Amino acid sequence: MLQVFHVAETGPFSVESGHVRTLEPIMIAPTAVFHKRRHSALVDTGLAGWLTQHGIRRLIVSGIRTEQCCETTTRHASDSGWQVDYVTEATLTFAMTHPDGRSFSPDDIKARTELVLVDRFARIATVEQALDGRDLPVAA
Repeated sequence: MLQVFHVAETGPFSVESGHVRTLEPIMIAPTAVFHKRRHSALVDTGLAGWLTQHGIRRLIVSGIRTEQCCETTTRHASDSGWQVDYVTEATLTFAMTHPDGRSFSPDDIKARTELVLVDRFARIATVEQALDGRDLPVAA
């Protein structure tokens, strides 16, 4: 298991802030930790090289924010040749308001993200399916 944190030089995403950490109650012991400064975990982090060096061809994507970092990393990984299992139930996002005033709930955003990823960039998987590594049905 690998862990990627979004970091910045200053502010709440700085390592010194104390906010760049695993959220409770999650308890993991990652093999490696990477820091990213862009939406994709594969840009300027060393992650792509690490994955290639270790012969990893299948990724399981989860994390915060569903439509931002998770979706961007999924698209980038797929375009770079990795097989991606996108685990929506293991992502987190927040309600958003469109410039025209329409509100979108986290469930709306998650459904939209699945819609644009499935059959193009990833297989949509449950946590159990992704961890089992079994063949997954294509579903939205």
